[in-house]
Amino acid sequence: ACLADTGRHDEALALERKIHASFATRGNSDENTIISGVNLCGSLQKLGRIDEAISFMSDELLPVARKLGVDHHLTLSLSQNLAKALMSSPKRTRDDMLAAEAMVQDVVQRRRRVFGRAHPATVHAESALSRVQGDLARA
Repeated sequence: ACLADTGRHDEALALERKIHASFATRGNSDENTIISGVNLCGSLQKLGRIDEAISFMSDELLPVARKLGVDHHLTLSLSQNLAKALMSSPKRTRDDMLAAEAMVQDVVQRRRRVFGRAHPATVHAESALSRVQGDLARA
């Protein structure tokens, strides 16, 4: 993250790939593997590698949900990040936008139930849902 904060996104991506690869030896449902994967996807998105981020998160979401549960904060973060990537893809279709909306609606409902309405992650998810719905209305 420090490299990315200084605009050195390519170096950050290379480092995050190495970190993720080292954690991945523990399996894709290990919490450190998941966290490093979320960080890796953030860098991919910043560099405009949206398709790679979508592919990675799509492959990871189901195993993570199985291992940690659908209400776990990492599962919810991964789902919300996948929705964000779908919305930011230059190749997005209306179906992608509808899928993203459904994902974020689910995340909002789960975050409200698990963490409460005032939790910062819930507020962030509600804001993301508003953006997705606004984009859909303009599409």
